[in-house]
Amino acid sequence: MSSAGNSDPAPRTVLSALRVYTERPALVMVALGFSAGLPYFLIFDTLSAWFRASGLSLEVIGFFSLVTLVSTFKFLWAPFVDRAQVPLLTRWFGHRRSWMLVCQGLIMLGLWLVAGFDPSRSLGGIAMCAFVVGLASATQDIAIDAWRIEAAGVSRQGVMAAAYQWGYRVAIIVAGAVPLLLAESYGWNFSYAVMAALMAVGVLGVLAAPREERHAIRPMQTGGIQPAPAREALEWAARLALLAAGALVLGSGLAANAGVLGGVLGAVGATGPRDLVLSAWASEARVWIHLAAVLAGFALIVLATLPLPGARTRPGVYLSSALLDPLRDFFARYRSAGGLILALICLYRIPDFVLNIMNPFYLDLGYTLVEIAQVRKIFGVAMTMLGVFAGGVAVVRYGLLPAMVIGACAGPLSNLLFIWLALQDHSLIALFLAIGLDNVAGGFAGTCLIAYMSSLTSVGFTATQYALFSSLYAIPGRLLASQSGRIVEGAARLAEDGGLFGGLRGLFAGQAPQNFATALERSGVSPASLGAGYVVFFAYSALIGVFAVVLSLAVQRRQEQEDVEEPTRRVAGGSRSAADGSS
Repeated sequence: MSSAGNSDPAPRTVLSALRVYTERPALVMVALGFSAGLPYFLIFDTLSAWFRASGLSLEVIGFFSLVTLVSTFKFLWAPFVDRAQVPLLTRWFGHRRSWMLVCQGLIMLGLWLVAGFDPSRSLGGIAMCAFVVGLASATQDIAIDAWRIEAAGVSRQGVMAAAYQWGYRVAIIVAGAVPLLLAESYGWNFSYAVMAALMAVGVLGVLAAPREERHAIRPMQTGGIQPAPAREALEWAARLALLAAGALVLGSGLAANAGVLGGVLGAVGATGPRDLVLSAWASEARVWIHLAAVLAGFALIVLATLPLPGARTRPGVYLSSALLDPLRDFFARYRSAGGLILALICLYRIPDFVLNIMNPFYLDLGYTLVEIAQVRKIFGVAMTMLGVFAGGVAVVRYGLLPAMVIGACAGPLSNLLFIWLALQDHSLIALFLAIGLDNVAGGFAGTCLIAYMSSLTSVGFTATQYALFSSLYAIPGRLLASQSGRIVEGAARLAEDGGLFGGLRGLFAGQAPQNFATALERSGVSPASLGAGYVVFFAYSALIGVFAVVLSLAVQRRQEQEDVEEPTRRVAGGSRSAADGSS
């Protein structure tokens, strides 16, 4: 189960690990991370403030948020980024950097055009530009990830991931605050024009970046297939329609929103299926509907890429080579451990994903919005960046899989801190401590996972494999996160009725009156019962994190066994070769 990627000597002292942060690729990654984070936040968050200030409805604003689905499907066109060269630029800058420059140019142009529109009059124009920026931003992410993996060895991927996240988070701060301040004094149009100019930071990063190793393009075996333009055109149309349908169903399941799918069905006159889909997405069994949609979407995408039975065609070979060969390559290298590794990727960050009800939790504890903002959005971001830094150092100092095990343990343990927080009286010190430690753990684990996924890619499939891993890792967490609120309130009602969790109510006897004071009004249960519900939820969030710990240990053990057996296989292979040569 050998790791792919560049091999380089891993520093084994803390000082040498810290020194990696001063190397040129790591410094460049900060600028590239900024370039990746800026357009994403400008289109998917800050734009909503401009829309609301222009008098648009929340329904329209919410529909624009579905543009975020573009990044979910980037694995579909990542093979094109792996294979296609940019005329002129590829020869001058290399394969990955040329793609980055093209995407950054499109993002700057898109933001500049957005700056020239009035949302109340030209919503369609803004929608088109936002889609272009979203598509170019997702493609830039593909190219940046591939360059990061190909420009640095496996032992340095933790530092590269940390540097990327620093730049990304700085961009989020800039994109969330600076446009609002500029809009207050100079207007939204000027604000977005300035943001378009800030993309020059990414351009400078690309120009300063060292060129990646020579890019390898895997050949497609189309020999012996007779051209048939008319038949191939029909086949391409059918396969692309199937891909689009799969992507639409998959995205609707991941987003837990069938608005776009319903709109497409309505546009083609299928009003009955549209109403059925919309009601299913809003039903009590919606989590299972979302899961079924994700599975069905993936099935349609795979079906679109499979060769025709008993016939080799160019569309079948192209799509199979582009989307299925990266998976075949992965399982050929990791064999029986491939499923174990994919399970680890999918489950590793679940303890963080399910914590999507934290703001309501803090409000239920009686903290004010100002207190939450100060602790979570300022101090919490700083602690996340500290965790990101520590994760990068740990990967360099201790190795990839040991750092993964540490991160897997840190997530569930940090979630248990919120049980302790729920049992405290109103205390800012307790809030600082719980949020700070949880964010350090989350930043650490995130860096380790990015570095690990990077190590699993191989030359020629770097962009496609990493895009697929980064799409897969969030699926289970997003689906489970939709049930977090129901788990809290369901456990609270059981405690209220004296059922399974009734004994936990005694933990909240004698608490400060502001703790869970609005429980009856908001959830229909007593304060002690709501507190018991949160205790059950945080225990559940820690328990599901145990699966990632077990999988991390299992993968580490398989890797150690592989390291021991590899020299034996090489010796055996050499002996067979020598015997063959002498016979």
